[in-house]
Amino acid sequence: MSQLEVLTPQNSQVIFIDHQPQMAFGVQSIDRQVLKNNTVGLAKAARIFDVPTTITTVETDAFSGHTYPELLDVFPEAPLLERSSMNSWDDQKVRDALLGHAAAGAGKVIVSGLWTEVCNTTFALSCLADTDLEIYMVADASGGTTKEAHDYAMQRMQQVGVVPVTWQQVLLEWQRDWARRDTYDAVMALVREHSGAYGMGVDYAYTMVHGAPHRSIHTGKRHDPVPAR
Repeated sequence: MSQLEVLTPQNSQVIFIDHQPQMAFGVQSIDRQVLKNNTVGLAKAARIFDVPTTITTVETDAFSGHTYPELLDVFPEAPLLERSSMNSWDDQKVRDALLGHAAAGAGKVIVSGLWTEVCNTTFALSCLADTDLEIYMVADASGGTTKEAHDYAMQRMQQVGVVPVTWQQVLLEWQRDWARRDTYDAVMALVREHSGAYGMGVDYAYTMVHGAPHRSIHTGKRHDPVPAR
């Protein structure tokens, strides 16, 4: 495995760390609604490409609350690996899940978590110290208690080999080739729903350039404008 090797659905796995409301309440480094949008977008990308995914939580009933329902909707069958330690790598269930996926070839671990300066950083440092796995930190699907806390944590992790990425970068690296038709439509639907201006551009190209009917991406219902009088 090498950081020169691009991300593929075969060499990747994803871990979502502590996407729970009490943790999100403390995030100040990114708009919280944008954070949730990006996190769910990354989850849907992993689902499209059948990338192994682990979801871990901390002190759900005692402090942090339950995982975002939008994230659970993407992986309704996934077990939630509950722990007490702020460092996910301390938990044997988490280590077993990640190392099991790695044994099948998924040695690049893509991380989305809260908070960047605590749970993400301690996990990344410990995992790198104990294994030869590679860590890719999704900067815009993670958040810290301040912008400085997030930024300096990202810098600290980069100094020891963690690779910073964004959720949309991961999605498009997995897709790689627009001729990959088996995932094309699902990727385009995901982009239209979660990628902001990029998604708006796709809508515009579909309807105004290629003449596709304007339909809701959720219901499939066609919406035609009423002619001006």
